[in-house]
Amino acid sequence: MKRICTIYRSPKREGMYLYVDKAEDLSRVPAPLLQTFGKPEHAMVLVLSPDRELARVDVIRVLAEVEEKGFFLQMPPRQDGYNRDLHEKNSKISLR
Repeated sequence: MKRICTIYRSPKREGMYLYVDKAEDLSRVPAPLLQTFGKPEHAMVLVLSPDRELARVDVIRVLAEVEEKGFFLQMPPRQDGYNRDLHEKNSKISLR
């Protein structure tokens, strides 16, 4: 089963993506989810099939949820406490 999907990135949360069927676009995505997600920013269009590998999610799961619910929400990877603290410290450093 192949499906052409549009992938949108969230302007509110880095690493959060929304996969939808290209033909249906955002029509099946619940309004409360879109409100939380923010105004979707177009990232790319991909042809997904069971033999395609995706970096952070299982393509079979993506295809199944897009078929069943009309969308798949990819959450950002979790940072452990050390990495989160390190990221926060580094983001506060000012390079001059």
